[in-house]
Amino acid sequence: MEHYERQLEEARQFIAARDDFLVVSHVQPDGDAASSTVAVGWLLAQLGKTFCMINEGSVPQRLSYLWSYDRIVNYAEQPPRRQFQNVICVDCADFARVGKVGQLFAEGADVLNIDHHPTNDSYGSVNLIKADAAATAEILFDLLKRFEIEWSLDIAEAIYTGLLTDTGGFRYSNTTPKVMAAASELLQYGVKGHQLADHLLEQLTMPHVLLLTKALSRLSFAANNKIGWIYVTPEDMRETGAVNDDLEGLVNYPRNIEGVEVGILFKQIDNEAVKVSMRSGPGANVAEIAHSLGGGGHVRAAGCKVYGALDDVIKQVIERVKQAL
Repeated sequence: MEHYERQLEEARQFIAARDDFLVVSHVQPDGDAASSTVAVGWLLAQLGKTFCMINEGSVPQRLSYLWSYDRIVNYAEQPPRRQFQNVICVDCADFARVGKVGQLFAEGADVLNIDHHPTNDSYGSVNLIKADAAATAEILFDLLKRFEIEWSLDIAEAIYTGLLTDTGGFRYSNTTPKVMAAASELLQYGVKGHQLADHLLEQLTMPHVLLLTKALSRLSFAANNKIGWIYVTPEDMRETGAVNDDLEGLVNYPRNIEGVEVGILFKQIDNEAVKVSMRSGPGANVAEIAHSLGGGGHVRAAGCKVYGALDDVIKQVIERVKQAL
């Protein structure tokens, strides 16, 4: 804990002593990445700092209720015509996760790396990493407490979103007493927890359902049904009108089947690469599996990008998971 407290203070000093920040989260941001981005932006705004929030692509529309969501720049559409000396990376397990936005980092840029992934390689000038935190939002909850600022519904909603999504609605094993205490405090600012849960975890889009129908028709098993997987192709995405947001939660379907230890979603990007998402029970550490394939993540939730044809990638990954089991 003493090490973490020291990191929190170093992060506070990093922010207090600088101005003109670039705030970036990982490519294809999820709830924690997006909410952490706006949480840092909100903090900087309260401190009177100038900043640019950015992501390599778009941020899921379902998160549009977040404070200053429309200020998050889509690098693919309007990249800034300058570089930044001061950078804050949130929820990025390694530098590569910032994607093309890395081109905006000035040479020798000062980087504050705030993250909760155990595979984080401490690439920042200052690193604020707590591998047992449920979400990066949980770390930001602690960091914001070190500033003399008045909290509001805007920041409470952002932090709550990160906690809610990365704990699966407070159902995963990372739901600690500290997480619940933080959530309780955030509700006191007026956060409508039940409405956010319904919006983020319960509601399904029609493209998601159509994509799920296709994916489940290919459900396959191995290792005495301890491994279950599905896959989607670019054709599936086009035919259903699905976007990346609609892939959210698909990997849980094979994982939730009784007896399955590792559930996998293979998303074919093109003929040369496949995105692999993995979820596991107590019998496997998918973070180690993903890391061995060039990716990373958490013990129970991890992913990677593997180059090769879809069939070859599936065989390679399944074999690696068999070895892990």
